[in-house]
Amino acid sequence: MKIFRGFDEAKNIINPVVTTGSFDGVHIGHKTILNRVRMLADKYNGESVLITFDPHPRKVLYPDTAGKDLKLINSQEEKLDLLEKAGLDNVIIVEFTREFSKITSEQFVRDILHDILHSRVVVVGFNHHFGFNKEGGYKQLWDWQEKYHFEAEEIPEQEVYHETVSSTRIREAISEGYIQRANAYLDHYYIIKGKPEIYPVENHKLPALVKIPLTEECKILPSPGIYAVSVKSGSYTFKGMTIIYKSQNSISEVLLSVFDEFSIDTGNKITISFHKKIHGAVDFSDVRAISKINLAKEEISDLIY
Repeated sequence: MKIFRGFDEAKNIINPVVTTGSFDGVHIGHKTILNRVRMLADKYNGESVLITFDPHPRKVLYPDTAGKDLKLINSQEEKLDLLEKAGLDNVIIVEFTREFSKITSEQFVRDILHDILHSRVVVVGFNHHFGFNKEGGYKQLWDWQEKYHFEAEEIPEQEVYHETVSSTRIREAISEGYIQRANAYLDHYYIIKGKPEIYPVENHKLPALVKIPLTEECKILPSPGIYAVSVKSGSYTFKGMTIIYKSQNSISEVLLSVFDEFSIDTGNKITISFHKKIHGAVDFSDVRAISKINLAKEEISDLIY
């Protein structure tokens, strides 16, 4: 997968089949769009393209309201990994600024989709809007097909549990600890990727722990508690237990205990895939924390992954 930072270097993509959006989570709805984009790219001997944004538009447009406390399902690195696994050919990451937000929908289509990329097909999801004040949508794309020499296509909304899938709904499920529901919406496991550090454990009755510092502050975390996870380190994957821990200064920490006598390589990043919440919050100052963690470890060891 090729990654471009802006449009200047993305002028030579062959017969681009393009979609656009934040694609936070790369969830089941996003994958439906990407699958269609890939299918059309194959049909026209072209390449699939996603135009996405950094930072998230809400962070720029509504810094004191909707964007102030916005947490994202994926870090930028995690999102790019998921997009590559989805089989995407090209990602164009646009720096989202207030100036960029003032581009009208027709300017975006004319100057970028047509003049720069020479798009063959433009695919959007259900109820997708773009351009200044979200004035553009599928109707406008449909009307501009002949004028700007591309085909437009809209993908219907996707449902899980008879509910419309959205990044907002997934964030709510994760923050409330409903990991299995979030995973169903995502169509893959919720993940945390990071480089582990040794975490000092003074009590020998506790399992060995490592800490995973988060690379981005806006990464959403599940509610505090103990979670059954699988851990990928290099070519190895194994069972583990992750503790989302809230310390006294209210900064969430991710602590990981691994099983199967596997030694974590603290020099390389690992990927933690969350399967299920086992127990609630852990207070390390409480003597009962040891028994809770050890019981959780036994329960997780018996789970079939």
